[in-house]
Amino acid sequence: MDRGRLEAFSDGVFAVAITLLALNLTLAGPGHGTLPSQLSAHWAAFAGYLISFFTIGIIWVNHHALVRQIKSVDRTLLFVNQLLLLFVVLIPVSTAIATDYLPNKPYAPLAMALYGGTFLGMSVGFGAIFEWTLHGEHVYAPLPVEQHWAARRRFVAGALVYVVAIAVAVFNALAAFVLIGLVAVYYIFERTPTSPGSPEGDDEEPVV
Repeated sequence: MDRGRLEAFSDGVFAVAITLLALNLTLAGPGHGTLPSQLSAHWAAFAGYLISFFTIGIIWVNHHALVRQIKSVDRTLLFVNQLLLLFVVLIPVSTAIATDYLPNKPYAPLAMALYGGTFLGMSVGFGAIFEWTLHGEHVYAPLPVEQHWAARRRFVAGALVYVVAIAVAVFNALAAFVLIGLVAVYYIFERTPTSPGSPEGDDEEPVV
């Protein structure tokens, strides 16, 4: 399959997922309290929207940076990419569940653990794509073997934060929510050397 088809299909999934996030931003409307009171009552929905919107945006940017280095697409990559997209599509669903149960409603820990688990699955999927680029002649500028583990640690670090957030959710769902949000904030401003094979460059290295 042509690399362009892989990226086009993925872009379509990202676009749908990021659009679906807005469906959770509805208010009851007139007759159900003042507008300020309704907005304040739905603070979690708006916060979750921002966190998930920027997380999906970060995934999209990093996916583009990684895919542009790929020379050819094989069957393995197609299925690994689908693993990533599986969790991307779940982000709007888990966002709605998590924000509906915040801050202290029954099952809030479980709802937040599902939210963190979705991001963890997304991180694992993205890491699997990156791992695929490290083997064989898959990319234009392969990463030197001696740099493989350093690159892997960058991906594991992101996944570990989500693991911590899931554990924290058992005791404090709101704290886990903040922790997941801080991951998104970090990767918005974090800039690192780029592609699998170049120590320097204009693009960001894919990290989630």
